[in-house]
Amino acid sequence: MKIFAVRELAAGERRVSLTPASADKLVKLGAEVWAEPGLGASIFQSDAEYERRGVRMVDRARGLAEADWVFRVRPPTPEEAAASRPESIHIGYLEPFTNRAVLEAFARSGATALSVELVPRSTIAQKLDVLSSQANLAGYVAVMLAAERLPKILPMMMTPAGTIPPARVFVVGAGVAGLQAIATARRLGARVEAYDTRPVVREQVQSLGAKFVEIDVGETGQTAQGYARPLTEEQLARQREQMARHCAEADVVITTAQVFGRRAPRIITDEMIKRMKPGSVIVDLAVETGGNVEGSELDREVERHGIRILGLGNLPGRVAVTASLMYANNLANFIEHFWDREGRHVRLPENDEIVRSMTVVRGGRVVHPTVIEALGLQ
Repeated sequence: MKIFAVRELAAGERRVSLTPASADKLVKLGAEVWAEPGLGASIFQSDAEYERRGVRMVDRARGLAEADWVFRVRPPTPEEAAASRPESIHIGYLEPFTNRAVLEAFARSGATALSVELVPRSTIAQKLDVLSSQANLAGYVAVMLAAERLPKILPMMMTPAGTIPPARVFVVGAGVAGLQAIATARRLGARVEAYDTRPVVREQVQSLGAKFVEIDVGETGQTAQGYARPLTEEQLARQREQMARHCAEADVVITTAQVFGRRAPRIITDEMIKRMKPGSVIVDLAVETGGNVEGSELDREVERHGIRILGLGNLPGRVAVTASLMYANNLANFIEHFWDREGRHVRLPENDEIVRSMTVVRGGRVVHPTVIEALGLQ
């Protein structure tokens, strides 16, 4: 069985889908591993290092034409998806709820496409969970970016010149990214508060040394996948009203609130920004799905009422070496999980929960029910 890792062509994408270490694991399973020349340049890994681990460097055209599995980070272009080999299986980010053209192109080709965004939130699938591994890094990077831009230090310091109070950080959303943001800000010495619509995360927030903010918006909860349920407009208005005070007291606000498969909720309004202290920083981690913050712009830093708003996309890509290590391990773990040692190939049982959840295109059509509904393909 041949696995081919393509070099990423998207502007600014430094992550890779195969590292020498993950390749070594796949080769030891019994897979034939190919990679496009120059694959590891962005993470400081030479072609020779891949070859030392048993990887064969193959040009893109041949790899796509002959490989059984294709590893990637970003989605292909519709043209490349349409030209896929019918028997091939592609795995990577597909952006399935907004990328109709690519999914339909895969369907026309007859190839199978698996979306890493759709790994189920279950215990058995944790080692395959790309969203969690990358969100973890995004939370860390968000705090580091904010600390760099904030015109004051985060920790408390007692000096001969006087006591410097700690900076205050307010994290909105206590999922994987939010919890890592809390942990990182606490390690840097900040005083941290956090809010989430799911009361079940209170203990996790408190275990990291942060204060869990109580905001009464009525009945809330989470989906079976562990994501926050969307709030009604009335609940969002009540939430904003009570959050405004915490934002006004904060030096740094980090928003991470996203709703699976839908546009991110608008949480921080222009009126709330006006009440914040000049020089404060907001990092909008949901900017790629519409943004939590009024005025945030994708891949830009803007100033609004004296507040710096960071709407930078692909934060894990800013620590590409670590992000690639985690992403490539997630993909290698997927192959290992479904590896048939006797047949020396991957078996994907259609009734398996992980396979069902991740398969978006198979047999010439889009098959994922939630994606079909979201894109209006019924």
